[in-house]
Amino acid sequence: MYNLLFDWILHFMGIFFLLYSFAVILIYMVITGLSGWELMEQIKKNKFVDYKDVITTPVGPGVSIIAPAYNEGKTIVQNVRSLLSLHYSKFEVIVVNDGSKDNSMDILIEHFDLKKTAYAFEKVISTKPIKAIYRSSNPSFSKLTIVDKENGGKADALNAGINISSKELIASIDVDCILANDSIARMIRPFLEETRKKVIAVGGGIGIANNCDIKDGTVVRYRVPETTLGRFQVVEYFRSFLLGRMAWSRVNGLLLISGAFGFFDKETVIKVGGYFPQTVGEDMELVVRMRRYMEEQKLPYKVGFVSDPLCWTEVPESGEILKRQRNRWMRGTIETLQLHKTMNFNPKYGFLGMVSFPFWSIFEKNAPLIELIGVLYTFVLILKGDFSALYFIGLFTLIYVFSVMLSSLSIFFEELAFNRYKHKGGLRKLIITILKEPLLIHPRLMWWCIQGHWNFIKGKGGWGEMVRTGFARSTNRRVKP
Repeated sequence: MYNLLFDWILHFMGIFFLLYSFAVILIYMVITGLSGWELMEQIKKNKFVDYKDVITTPVGPGVSIIAPAYNEGKTIVQNVRSLLSLHYSKFEVIVVNDGSKDNSMDILIEHFDLKKTAYAFEKVISTKPIKAIYRSSNPSFSKLTIVDKENGGKADALNAGINISSKELIASIDVDCILANDSIARMIRPFLEETRKKVIAVGGGIGIANNCDIKDGTVVRYRVPETTLGRFQVVEYFRSFLLGRMAWSRVNGLLLISGAFGFFDKETVIKVGGYFPQTVGEDMELVVRMRRYMEEQKLPYKVGFVSDPLCWTEVPESGEILKRQRNRWMRGTIETLQLHKTMNFNPKYGFLGMVSFPFWSIFEKNAPLIELIGVLYTFVLILKGDFSALYFIGLFTLIYVFSVMLSSLSIFFEELAFNRYKHKGGLRKLIITILKEPLLIHPRLMWWCIQGHWNFIKGKGGWGEMVRTGFARSTNRRVKP
């Protein structure tokens, strides 16, 4: 009887894995179609938009750029100068020094002629104590405010910046990112275009700056990273932004805006209580909480996405550092889905509760566990002598070819819309990477995500040390005129 039950379980699992595989393929085919549709729409719109008018418009919303900083002394001056050089008429830059242990504050005070000021603000969101607020005595830096506070983490620093901010929109960025000069003008476009719904958040496209040529805080020539892990992340970002987020924004189902660069409606952020400091996935959690609030209040709203390459960041090229990052991302995802689990398959939340949230629960959070169970299932079949090599090779080939096809389409979308990587050698390296990824890189990613699940169960938190090499190598490379 036990053998019969065991055989029945194995049979059921075989059907489940087959259906799951085909469900993944079908869902991503739909996502690819939606993303292509949305991308074409955005390309058409860009042809008829004069961003010079947007930059100087008197009716555009004001933007408070909030940049948390922790031990960024080596690059803080260059990064702040880059933010102050953005092209837009109504914006302010708020750098929040989150209890840095290096000489960040001394460097800022010296280079920007900072003076302590009795800055009046309302503490609408609770944060760690603020030690001092600085403004510059130099009129050239009139848009700059520096907040020096006790260490409380990125979310707490962003909340402090929200308290200080004076504009209608807030833009959360990583202080070490490189922004396009017209990034503000492009990011506020969805807020200006939408008339029937309230736009509560907008995400922007993120590019990878590793090995690129950078001059005066601007990427002037795009190169693929020198390492396999770096090139893999270029393709991964193409898939994530040009396929995934484009598609979800098309159906207003986007749950995640990158913490590296996102715009938010300040009023709505304050109503939901700001960022949640008790999670390492504060970017996703805030978007989900804002959407949940709008659904519960039955207010029409939209979360938008701008595909334009507006923000460039450094990605880890070390396996150990990438492991910490993916572990943290998985823990942040689990924490957010746990905090808002009442939304899962709940028709009260409409498309968000019945489609977006279940997708993240089944195909983002649980995918690594399902893959691990699938590997164990295969070994059990081999031990029992019930293994079908033909069935295994057929299913594996189907999934491999589909994975390569998705990655190839993401590169095609990038070339069609932006054509940043013009060097044929770079494209050839990316194509080689997508052929190797399912076999050599994906298994490692899945294992790191499983470790994230285990760390979540054990209650292990924290960000883990993220060591950056910085943009010095790219900045110092000679750039041909």
